[in-house]
Amino acid sequence: MHIQSIPMWEGSSNNYAYLVVDDKTNDAVIIDPANPPEVTPVLKQQIDSGKINLTSIINTHHHWDHAGGNSKILEQFKGLPVIGGKQCEAVTTTPKDGETFKIGEGITVKALYTPCHTQDSICWYMEDGDEKVVFTGDTLFIGGCGRFFEGTPAEMNTALNKTLAALPDDTKVYPGHEYTKTNVKFLTTVLKTEPVMKLQSFAENNKETQGKFTIGDEKTYNVFMRLDDPTVQKATGKMDPVDVMGKLREMKNSM
Repeated sequence: MHIQSIPMWEGSSNNYAYLVVDDKTNDAVIIDPANPPEVTPVLKQQIDSGKINLTSIINTHHHWDHAGGNSKILEQFKGLPVIGGKQCEAVTTTPKDGETFKIGEGITVKALYTPCHTQDSICWYMEDGDEKVVFTGDTLFIGGCGRFFEGTPAEMNTALNKTLAALPDDTKVYPGHEYTKTNVKFLTTVLKTEPVMKLQSFAENNKETQGKFTIGDEKTYNVFMRLDDPTVQKATGKMDPVDVMGKLREMKNSM
């Protein structure tokens, strides 16, 4: 499996699209190609040089800065299926929760429903031999999580601490935005542990953090995945995990 990150709107919303390629067949998918002027040239160059066979568009959720480029991409690359939640632009296929499909011969993809940021949020877990990755859209960020636009603290708790936390600890995380620097600023107001300080140092010295940290790492420093931590409970003044989640989001929103 080869993953190419395509940064979009750098300096404003700092989104990522991801091109995922099966090494065996060169079959490829493009995840969240929301800004066609930045994504199309990359795709065209790779297709024209015979490096990839683009088979589909995959979306993590329906927000315009993730699924809003689908129709324009389809004008250039006609006939591609669009795999995502029912509200995604030009969607053709919505897998069931837990359903799997293949990219080429090597990559197995599993749809993980994680409603909260939007009700159609889907995280995409992929395995290729020993390699494990998850594309989390705006559900899980490095050191943070998405706002609860269409959901509740209980739903985000389920998404992060039941669905995603159940993935193997060595699963690399590829989120929808580069938000790590701002996320760390919040983390340090709640936890000043060694894992948080290490993440802070990495974020200060690296422009991009996607694919550099795992689900196991997130469990050590991401306060939204440490709802039972006494320090986190003390910072929020809450004990129940769902209440802790709600208060953390409230605190982060007001930063």
